[in-house]
Amino acid sequence: MNKSTHFSGHPIIKQLLNLIPGHIINRTVKTFDSDRYYKTCKTQEHLVSMLYTSISGVSSLRELSTVMLACEGKLSHLGLTNFPKRSTLSDANTNRSCEVFASIYYALLDKYARFLSDSSSLRLPVKHLKIVDSTTISLFSDILKGVGRNPINGKKKGGIKMHTVINAMEDVPCRVPFSNAATHDHTFLKELELKKGSFVVFDKAYNDYRQYFEWINQDIYFVTRQKGNAVYKSLKEFNLEDATSDNVLKDEVISVQKKGLEITLRRIAYWDEKNQRVYEFISNNFLLSPEKICDIYKHRWQIETMFKRLKQNFPLKYFLGDSPNAIEIQIWCGLIVQLLMLVVQKRIKKTWAYSNMISMVRLHLMSYINLFSFLENPTRKWDYLTTKPPDIQLSFF
Repeated sequence: MNKSTHFSGHPIIKQLLNLIPGHIINRTVKTFDSDRYYKTCKTQEHLVSMLYTSISGVSSLRELSTVMLACEGKLSHLGLTNFPKRSTLSDANTNRSCEVFASIYYALLDKYARFLSDSSSLRLPVKHLKIVDSTTISLFSDILKGVGRNPINGKKKGGIKMHTVINAMEDVPCRVPFSNAATHDHTFLKELELKKGSFVVFDKAYNDYRQYFEWINQDIYFVTRQKGNAVYKSLKEFNLEDATSDNVLKDEVISVQKKGLEITLRRIAYWDEKNQRVYEFISNNFLLSPEKICDIYKHRWQIETMFKRLKQNFPLKYFLGDSPNAIEIQIWCGLIVQLLMLVVQKRIKKTWAYSNMISMVRLHLMSYINLFSFLENPTRKWDYLTTKPPDIQLSFF
């Protein structure tokens, strides 16, 4: 009898949970005293239930309770003594601070950040590049103020804005504050904690000349796009070297007057052959070549890919609570699962599309399959069955 080499003594979700060290949860519970006043649904049980929600894609508390009730015989693998009830989870989502889940995420990031950066295949134009952007998550009710005017018919939807900073080599958020969708992006720049010599890239929605002036004095470098209606004065135009790409049209020093401040910046005009348009980039770095400045901005698209990966694989359309705290808990759990699955993807040698890997895990969440063994060689058993020599008895007859 052939034995499956993919069989595991634990379901797949338990193997994912094993990537979260117990001391991280215990330390978080002690720091926030998050188990106080809770006889059931302790922090770990709450975390496991919400992670199950993010991976499985359930859309309501009733659906979550029903699905986990059907798996009651396997709940011991997850450290749960009873399946979570709707009212208990609802109270926990409302009352237990979302900072608990944020702390767990940041602790996991500290643990796996070096592994993710070391296994990255990116080649950055500068070291320690940070990328800033935000994404808006629409809400069906006006829990948080949405952006734009109220429509003529009906009521404007609410929205939560997820401001995000990622280290380019890690490809996961390293800082995630939330605000209502009506908050302007540039206000977030004041909250960034950047070291001297850092590079940060963002789009033109974050335009803030006063913040640029402060970064110039702090030796913090930025790259962004210039707004189309920007008013500036050209001070000096650099001669382009022979080795400079033909796509670089102009490299000059400009002066901007804003609220009594005179800010000196570098402006580069670049022709994008693919999109058949000219892009104007501004920066306070005068040492890098114009190609590198343009290349830095190209890496800004990496954060858009991260948002797409998060929203497509862990849909943030249906929330299990109608309070800002409950919504943020669900987003933090989605970020935790995204981080864990990136660690799994980087550990295996076989190349997997992230969405395909998530689909496999979602469909076999409670199956006893050795996750890493299967992902390394999913066709091994099939190859054995199709290539083994014919049975001796059959060849005899």
